[in-house]
Amino acid sequence: MLDILHQDHINISRLLDVLRDKLAALRNEETVRFDLLKDALSYLSEVSDTRHHPREDMIYEYYVSYRCTDPTSVTSMLKDQHKLIVASGEELREMVDMILMDAVIPLDHVATALERFIVLQQHHLDYEEATVFPLLRQTLTEDDWRHLEHNWVHMTGDDPLFGRQVAERYHDLATQLLSA
Repeated sequence: MLDILHQDHINISRLLDVLRDKLAALRNEETVRFDLLKDALSYLSEVSDTRHHPREDMIYEYYVSYRCTDPTSVTSMLKDQHKLIVASGEELREMVDMILMDAVIPLDHVATALERFIVLQQHHLDYEEATVFPLLRQTLTEDDWRHLEHNWVHMTGDDPLFGRQVAERYHDLATQLLSA
């Protein structure tokens, strides 16, 4: 299960690289395809909200309930990070939507919001990979993982960008990822 979450993190990192390219283009006053930026942000929101975070939350809640001696240590940090990422993503998506509707928004505002979003996402991924996942691997037993796997089966779904088939709404983004 952690291997699947780790693969999600790799996929998210690939999207963060695309976002970093968009950020560099904004900072250099180059042309930016805001529709691709919107697609990347939509994907991150969709997958995080419907697949990735619910899976992580299931494991974290189990860990806190059955194995953790200090439940506030991990969960409060993760919850705070998730809230900040969601708020930052919403703010950025609103800016991009407004730009796509021909509203005038200073590009330095967009660049600042994009940079904040990237930093928050990367910090979150790094924290989970370096701290949380090793802790879970060390603490949870084979029986714990079997129990979690039973519930995991009900949370599966194909990834609309990195899955077996790319959803039509993400074709341009998939092409961008392939060319990166």
